[in-house]
Amino acid sequence: MSSVRFLAYLWRVFFCCCCVRAMPAKIQQEPLNDRPVIGILTQLVSDDVMRPFGRTYIPDSYVTYLESGGSRVMPIRLTLTTAEYENIFWKINGLLLIGGAADLETSDFARVAKIFYKLALEANDAGDFFPIWGTCMGMQLLTVLVAGQNLLTNTTAENVALPLNLTADALTSRMFQNFPKRLLKALAEEPLTGNFHNYGLEVKTFQENQKLHGFFTPLSTNTAENGVHFVSTLEGKKYPFYGVQWHPEVNRFQWDRKLSFPHSPHAVQVSSLLAEFFVNEGRRSLHHFDNPEKEASSLIYMHKPVYTANFTSYEQAYFF
Repeated sequence: MSSVRFLAYLWRVFFCCCCVRAMPAKIQQEPLNDRPVIGILTQLVSDDVMRPFGRTYIPDSYVTYLESGGSRVMPIRLTLTTAEYENIFWKINGLLLIGGAADLETSDFARVAKIFYKLALEANDAGDFFPIWGTCMGMQLLTVLVAGQNLLTNTTAENVALPLNLTADALTSRMFQNFPKRLLKALAEEPLTGNFHNYGLEVKTFQENQKLHGFFTPLSTNTAENGVHFVSTLEGKKYPFYGVQWHPEVNRFQWDRKLSFPHSPHAVQVSSLLAEFFVNEGRRSLHHFDNPEKEASSLIYMHKPVYTANFTSYEQAYFF
């Protein structure tokens, strides 16, 4: 071998060895579920104009909200047995507790939510990831379940869009981790969150209750019409449980001109990112249906929505 060829050989060996050593270690990624199904607990009908259509319902805005994040939806009725709810739990990849009007301690809505809440605690403690999201009354119900009592007070913010008073923890939270800085700035300065509630959790009450402040991290606060300072966004410290006192789904999927639904580009982006965030949390759950036919028959697609924009604030709703 000539000296030139020998030097070329040594260079190839040296280059290959360097490349091998420079290759990054293989990253062990968490398995993801690319066919998530999020359950939505049906809400009790409380408005007289809706009673002719059914006892319980789900506004279509919540359904399309989750679908926009990449999930399918399973409606969960309030008339099943505990065993049936346990069976459903092992098939779905997350739970959404929607807004509405119901007793947070004695209603069927509260009773069924408590079953799923306990199952989710046990599953997450065992390393089986399962997220829960509560919107408006859904968030209120989560605080009742965690505290073991109803600590809500009058925090009326009815038909008003507000910016959020973000806490320092919001910047490092899971919920807002994918928000661009400019959008977080807008969220703190622009009226991007639609509020439609009469009750909420006072900041003072949250701080004084050991169960609540030990379980949740407050990500934002707001001030009610009566001057009361209330918690408006919550994130579980240990568990993937989330709550918003406001309504991210209305930003893209409700259009009543009489109501303060934020529809600005920033408002739409907030809604989109939160839908994707929660659905991606659901992707981390590996629960699944054993039978494709049973899966298909359990989804919202088996039901036909009713046009309700002429007598409610919802464009459409599913009744059960």
